[in-house]
Amino acid sequence: MGADPYFPANGDVRYRVHRYELALDYRPGPNRLSGTARLNAIAGRAPLAEFLLNLADFKVGRVRVDGRAPHYTHRGGRLRIRPAKPIRAGAAFTVEVHWSGNPKPVRSPWGGLGWEELEDGALVASQPVGAPSWYPCNDRPADKASYQLSITTPSAYSVVAGGRLLTRTTKASTTTWVYEQSAPTSSYLVGLSIGKYQTVLLGDPGLGGVPQAGHIPAHLLTPFSRDFARQPAMMELFEDVFGPYPFGEYAVVVTEEELDVPVEAQGLSLFGANHVDGARGSERLVAHELAHQWFGNSVSIADWRHIWLNEGFAKYAEWLWSERSGGRSAQALAGLAHRKLGGLPQDLRLADPGRKSMFDDRLYERGGLVLHAVRCALGDEAFFRMLRAWAALHRGGAVTTEAFTRHVARYGDAPLDDLFSAWLYETALPPLPSASGVAIPARPTYPPGDG
Repeated sequence: MGADPYFPANGDVRYRVHRYELALDYRPGPNRLSGTARLNAIAGRAPLAEFLLNLADFKVGRVRVDGRAPHYTHRGGRLRIRPAKPIRAGAAFTVEVHWSGNPKPVRSPWGGLGWEELEDGALVASQPVGAPSWYPCNDRPADKASYQLSITTPSAYSVVAGGRLLTRTTKASTTTWVYEQSAPTSSYLVGLSIGKYQTVLLGDPGLGGVPQAGHIPAHLLTPFSRDFARQPAMMELFEDVFGPYPFGEYAVVVTEEELDVPVEAQGLSLFGANHVDGARGSERLVAHELAHQWFGNSVSIADWRHIWLNEGFAKYAEWLWSERSGGRSAQALAGLAHRKLGGLPQDLRLADPGRKSMFDDRLYERGGLVLHAVRCALGDEAFFRMLRAWAALHRGGAVTTEAFTRHVARYGDAPLDDLFSAWLYETALPPLPSASGVAIPARPTYPPGDG
């Protein structure tokens, strides 16, 4: 697998990281961050005379490779490390980096990405290339690792991160929060929020259920409790149609400030105060972000050309939730999306949209329509069996558009090459897919592990 064609300066394919241990100290007032990162990595098929990490404009205080001081340079967001002795092909090695400074978003075509200082706290919104704004990483989505995050802040603040809270220890005026995310995680999906929050539980997970928590400013508690009341029912639906929730827990954070769009992270989603209105005005986004835990986070993309596999699946999950919860059917919503796309330029190639169009609204809508076209072609029983198998087979992994089309082909009675050619590889909008009797089964009609 080569460098990401959209972001060739990010990530290094010559090695893989399998674990990050990050110890951070953050002071919100001066927006001061200092940290130590320990990376456990494995060299690729060739000896490593040097390798790269991505890290923004911080002061680097110390670097070690297997305990020895290497030669290194740090310019243009790239920390280039040359070990004292080349690392053997396939060998395990450790890297330790100490850094400090004032974190700020990295520049991108979509504005600042990554660490964002808030009026009273901070949050991380890294998609697609913002992770180096706060820690050194091999910043490519296919290089997934487990994480332990230790974050020390003034005790007035809560720290919420994706994963399981292991310990919270207060000493004098500071508190250290330690989170463990054991599932393989892409660097851009390491989520973090620092603020003054109240914590509430969403629903009763019961034995074997998924614990769901909300972390919100106290004054938004009442509208939040209405806006997110149906999230446990969404979780139940998505476990029905996608398979078991892939992580140990799920948290949502609402910041005091407005966000253009919510942000997904591994086991965590971040919403702005503008997404809470007490009238369920953003409920489709609640479903969208939850669905990303399966598609985007557990099943990740090999590189950013395949982003429709994240966003199209989450868009279709919005339609499935609408259909199950008494709203418009997926067929009706597909019709609305198709009419909308029909009035827009026909120049988007879904399977490779180009960097400028990665987050184009057309990619989301057309991606949802691909799933609906596949559903109409396969029929409901085979379609939902296919979805569950896709999520199960690639749990914790990284996929491509080609892998998905090969997977779907195993579930059809007839070849689907023409369908995929028209929807994924050509720019003209195909006709609206339709089928009679398309509806989500009340419960799966096949064993949960089937596929």
